[in-house]
Amino acid sequence: TESKYHSHGENLKTGSTNLGSAVTGSSLTTVLPASSTVKKSIVLSSESRKELAKQVKVTKEERRAQIDGRHRYLISRLADGIDLSEQQVEEIIISDDKFQLIEQFFAPSGLKKLLFFYQDVLQQKSNASLRPDGSTNNLPQKKLFITMGSTEDFTGTCAFFLRRSDEVITASNVSQEVNFGMFDCTNGNILQGLEFFLSQIMIPSLKSQQNWGAVKEGLKNSQIQEFLYAVDKFVSTLSSSRQNIEDKIQLTKVDVDIYVRNLQNPSDYITAG
Repeated sequence: TESKYHSHGENLKTGSTNLGSAVTGSSLTTVLPASSTVKKSIVLSSESRKELAKQVKVTKEERRAQIDGRHRYLISRLADGIDLSEQQVEEIIISDDKFQLIEQFFAPSGLKKLLFFYQDVLQQKSNASLRPDGSTNNLPQKKLFITMGSTEDFTGTCAFFLRRSDEVITASNVSQEVNFGMFDCTNGNILQGLEFFLSQIMIPSLKSQQNWGAVKEGLKNSQIQEFLYAVDKFVSTLSSSRQNIEDKIQLTKVDVDIYVRNLQNPSDYITAG
């Protein structure tokens, strides 16, 4: 009996209907019932998930072993500024796929800033049921995550760390070389958050600062005074612009018909002008 087989999904031609020949010459999935194939896929998927979970656990423990005084400083500042415990912050950081940004921030001449967003993020529950249209219920949930600040929408709180120099960040100098701050942008109101940050935090801090480095006169120096005046002016402009955008400054609508109703000829228009 002559049989011809073509791989990769081509037609299977056979001159015999003998079942034994079919089993011998075809792939296992060709003769297995559909239900058996599905079960095999489920088993493989489950094994893959277990392997992935094992790899994630190993990665987290490797990162946890790297935690030192520098990381502890960041973790404590974040825990103080956000309603989370230090243990929660640590777990979040070592689970973040951008964990390497922290190491890049510590490195000599490294990243100038390190940003964390704490805001509502749509997350799908693992046991969520499908809707009739095939979609799932995504619920907003507060999440802390590392970000570059350029890919995610900013709608909550930004906690930031800024370097003061290009020196390598160590456990002994982290408190001197790294500045920490927070910027609130609840409900996506960035301008209001910036206005509050500058007017209530930065400007009072600058005006109370005694040491201005090489500038010996400090606040009495004319350049320092001009700088502070410029910052004050910027905040005032920012506040005015924000109120305009929010329609808090509204122009009165004028009923033009009252003025033009009785205008009949060109002389009337000239008089009205």
